[in-house]
Amino acid sequence: MTRKSKQPGGHNPLTYSERKRLKSSGYGTQSQRLTSESQLPFGYCHLSTSPAVEAVATPSGHIYEREAIVQYLLTKNGEIKRERKEYERKRLEVENRRVHWEEANRQKEVDRFVKKDQGAMAESSVALVVRKDDGENAAPTNAARGASASSMSTKPPSQKENSLKQVSYWLASSQPIHRKGQADTADGDFDYQKELEALPPPPPERPPSPMSGEPLKLKQLIPLHLIREGDEEKSSSKGNSSTGKVLCAVSHKQITTQPTVCIKATGQVMLKSVYEELAKPSMVCPVTSKKFKEGDVLELIRGKSGFAASGTVVATKYNPTLT
Repeated sequence: MTRKSKQPGGHNPLTYSERKRLKSSGYGTQSQRLTSESQLPFGYCHLSTSPAVEAVATPSGHIYEREAIVQYLLTKNGEIKRERKEYERKRLEVENRRVHWEEANRQKEVDRFVKKDQGAMAESSVALVVRKDDGENAAPTNAARGASASSMSTKPPSQKENSLKQVSYWLASSQPIHRKGQADTADGDFDYQKELEALPPPPPERPPSPMSGEPLKLKQLIPLHLIREGDEEKSSSKGNSSTGKVLCAVSHKQITTQPTVCIKATGQVMLKSVYEELAKPSMVCPVTSKKFKEGDVLELIRGKSGFAASGTVVATKYNPTLT
């Protein structure tokens, strides 16, 4: 007997008809078989999802249309510049607050030292004392009392407010001021490390690749020479390029879901089996007769189809259930 927690529905087991109704209404794990129309064939741009006429490849092996990937890099570079300016502005605000906090602490230390060095006697509490001839001390004169009262009455209101804040910590005016984006410690002091952690992460130096996420430069794009079905029948004028399936540059076989490589130095695209049989032993391109190194060989991302052997053909999505 299975545990109740393992049964469909948890503590309230559902029947088959109930599960079927819930799944049809959008609850639970939804799965959908992807057909060939949902897959990207080989030789199509991963950005525009259209046949790549002027095809280029990234170091990750993804194929793009040159116009689409260049426009993407320009847009991302502009966004990175704006993000970097905003990040530098926020970082400068943190540095300014740190400098002000250090200056305030330094001034507090100076004031504390001066107060300790000169004594804690207040200026307004000085009273005149008259000595009698017999050496006994007399009470302060009326003039002294009047001077003391007048000095206390003329005490600035800011000093009275400061003294009130020291003894009345529960007042709203006595609470520490929190600035937007400022990370304070428990005692209200400035914490430089927490301020840095509160900042957003710095933007990357280079825009990421659309598919792999790795930093990408314009000079890293590899031009590809794709041969498509019907290219020989089409005229050689510009704008009449065929959009048929890509053919191997050596065997002229259709490239659908087979492993494919390209030679960076020449841009020729061929099946991996043809490369290992004809090009790899001599390290010479079969089409251009140019020598290449092993590092010049790039394996391209294979095309997908509706067949299970080509890759992932089932898409799943989980929606929370009612139970």
